Amino acid sequence: MSPLPRLALAALVAAALAACSQAPAAPGPELSPPPPRVDAKTQLEYGGPPPRGPRY
Repeated sequence: MSPLPRLALAALVAAALAACSQAPAAPGPELSPPPPRVDAKTQLEYGGPPPRGPRY
């Protein structure tokens, strides 16, 4: 058998395997709690980062 048909057959098998392969698993849900919200009074009492500038 000449190399060209073997190469074509190998490419066909590789394409079939790629088409049937499974997609990667989705990442799991985020289980960490959200950061606590800090109100203005708490920031004044304990100090905190300066307020953000306006977002345009």
